[in-house]
Amino acid sequence: MRNIGLIIMREFKERVYKKSFIITTLLMPLLLALVSVAPTLIMLFAKGDTKQISVIDNSGIVASRLESNEEVNFVILEGGDLQQELKSSLEKEEFGVLYIGQDIVENPNNIQLYTNASSSMLLEDNIADQVEQIIKNERLKQYNLENLQQILDKVEVDITLSTFRNGDDEQSSASSSFASSMMGFVLGFVLYFFLVIYGSIVMQSIIEEKNSRILEVLVSTVRPFDMMMGKILGVAAVAATQIVVWGVLIIAMSAFLIPAVLPDDIMSSVEAMQSGADVTAMAASGIDTGMVTAMASMMDTGYIAQIVGLLLLFMVGGFLLYAAMYAAVGASVDEVQDAQQLTTPIMLPIILAFLILTMVMNDPNSPIVVWCSMIPFTSPIVMMGRIPSGIPTWEIILSLVLLYSTFVVMVWVAGKIYRVGIFMHGKKPSFKDLYRWLKY
Repeated sequence: MRNIGLIIMREFKERVYKKSFIITTLLMPLLLALVSVAPTLIMLFAKGDTKQISVIDNSGIVASRLESNEEVNFVILEGGDLQQELKSSLEKEEFGVLYIGQDIVENPNNIQLYTNASSSMLLEDNIADQVEQIIKNERLKQYNLENLQQILDKVEVDITLSTFRNGDDEQSSASSSFASSMMGFVLGFVLYFFLVIYGSIVMQSIIEEKNSRILEVLVSTVRPFDMMMGKILGVAAVAATQIVVWGVLIIAMSAFLIPAVLPDDIMSSVEAMQSGADVTAMAASGIDTGMVTAMASMMDTGYIAQIVGLLLLFMVGGFLLYAAMYAAVGASVDEVQDAQQLTTPIMLPIILAFLILTMVMNDPNSPIVVWCSMIPFTSPIVMMGRIPSGIPTWEIILSLVLLYSTFVVMVWVAGKIYRVGIFMHGKKPSFKDLYRWLKY
C-alpha cells in the first residue's frame, strides 16, 4: 500500500500542480455557462441585413397583409411582370421577388420565391407562415360568419401545464421535466467528458513511460499491479478534485449569484415555494410552477450538493472501470497510433451510453434506458442522466454496486495483461495475444 500511495501522490502532484490544470478548473464553469447562453447570443448578434423582397400578387389578397420586420421588407408591385421584375431585382441588387398566383386561396401551392442570393430556412418559414394565416382567414370568410375575428380571439387559448410529482406526503410536489432533462443531459455529458479525456491520459502516460523504459526500472522495486493501481487512482484523484472544485463553485453560485440576478417577481414565487406554499394554488393563479421549481432547485444548496456527490461516485466508479482497460491497452503497445484498434471496443460502450442519454430526455423510465443505467459499462453516463428526473434510491444503489463490482473484476483482468504487456516491445498485439497473456 505504501508503494501504491507514493505512485498516487506522484501522479496527482504532476497534474494538479500545473498552471493549466488550475486555470482550466476555475474557468470551466464559466465556459459551461457561456456555452449554455451561446445559442441566444448567436441569435442576437447573427442577424443579417434586412432583405428587400418585391411582391407580385395577382390575387390582390395576400400582399397588402404581409408584415415586414427586421428580417424582411416587402415591397408591393402593382401589376408587374414576373420576368421583367426578376431582371430589375438583379439590377437593383434586391434580395428577390415573391410571386403569388391568382388562385392562391384555392391552390395554396401557387406561390414562388425567386432569390438573388442564398435563402434561409427562417426567412422561408416566416413567409410561408404569414401566407398560410392569410389564406386560412380568407377561407373562413367564405362561411359568412359575423364577427369572425372576435370569435377567433375568444376561442384562442394558451395553456401552461403544471406537473406535480405524486408522493407519500399529503401535498404533491411540483416538477419540471424540461429542467430535469437538461440537467440530466449536462451531467451525462460531464461524465462522458471525464471518461474519454482522463481515461486516455492514463493510457498515454503508460505508453510514454514504456517507451522510455522507465517502467522496466520501476517494476524492479514495485509490482506491476501496484504500478497500474497507483496510476489509475492518481489520475482518478485528479478528476475527483476537479469535480469537487466545480461543485463548490456551483454551490456558491446557487447560494449567492442566482438570487442576486433573478427578477423580484420570480424570486418571490421561489421563496413562497421554498416556504411550503400551496403549489396547486400557485398553478391555478397562472404561475409557471415548472419554471419556479427549476429555479428553486438551482438555489437549493442541499440538492446541488447531493447531485455533486452522486456525480463524484459515478465518475470515480466509471473512471476506475475504464481506466483499467485503458491501462491494459497502454501497456500493450509502443505508440499511441497502435492503440487505436484496441481502444475501439472501449469507446463503443461510451458512445452508446451517450446516444442512450439523448433517449433519457424523452423517457427516463423506458426499458432500454433503465437497463443501460444498470449495465456497468453504460451506467455512469445514463444513470446520471436519469437522476434529476427523480428515480427510486434502490436503483441508484444497485447501479453503484454493480459498477464497483465490475471494476474489481476488470482490474484483475487488466492487471494480468498489464504485467505482461509492459515488457513487450516491437510488436503490435492483437486481441488473440491479449487473450493469451490473460492465461499466463
